[in-house]
Amino acid sequence: MTIKAVVFDAYGTLYDIQSVAEVTEDAFPGYGEIITQVWRIKQLEYTWLRSLMQRYQDFTAVTRDSLAYTLRVLGLAYESEAFERVIEKYLHLDLYPDATSALAALKPRKLAILSNGSPDMLNALVRNSGLDRLLDATISVDAKKIFKPSPEAYLLIGEVLGTAPSETLFVSSNPWDVAGAKSFGLNVAWIERVTPEAMALACVENELMAPLTMFKAIRTQMDELGFAPDHRVRALSELPMIA
Repeated sequence: MTIKAVVFDAYGTLYDIQSVAEVTEDAFPGYGEIITQVWRIKQLEYTWLRSLMQRYQDFTAVTRDSLAYTLRVLGLAYESEAFERVIEKYLHLDLYPDATSALAALKPRKLAILSNGSPDMLNALVRNSGLDRLLDATISVDAKKIFKPSPEAYLLIGEVLGTAPSETLFVSSNPWDVAGAKSFGLNVAWIERVTPEAMALACVENELMAPLTMFKAIRTQMDELGFAPDHRVRALSELPMIA
């Protein structure tokens, strides 16, 4: 069936979550990399825990709580100004270099974001990056009060865009999100930015595993959940060839 809509995950797919590293290093010299990786790992973990506990708080609260956890376990004292400066970066994350051109090439299909992000965070991020000129909708799971990969979250795509799962291509670089979307019944493209070969080489070349390497091992490789993507691409720029 013809693809009528292409829906993107935001964090890690269109926007580079590693771009917070510069501000974390500036605020906490010598700790930037470990803060960046632990923060993201706990941020995702808190979305899953809160969904399972049925104790939803939006992604703004989750992002703040996971940063507070990270700084506490690393024994870092901080002023509120430094904390807020780091949090603010989530409204100004860097786009991947090929994001804008890839979205433009996918028109006239409907284009949207489906993200765990809270509406205020997402709307500011999309506006600040200029993607508001290309997107037909920015969809937050906040409308369902549960995070991806719950099926309830993916239901929002049809409710907002009016397209069936078979008419929709969902795009994510996050393996857990790929599995959730495929389980729901969407066509799915995985942006495989880190290959297993690259992971193996990084582990062999270093006596100690760097925080970023550990993050990539935990969060960038396809999970063993029984659901594989329909398409594996290395970059957003390859999407127009499959949609």
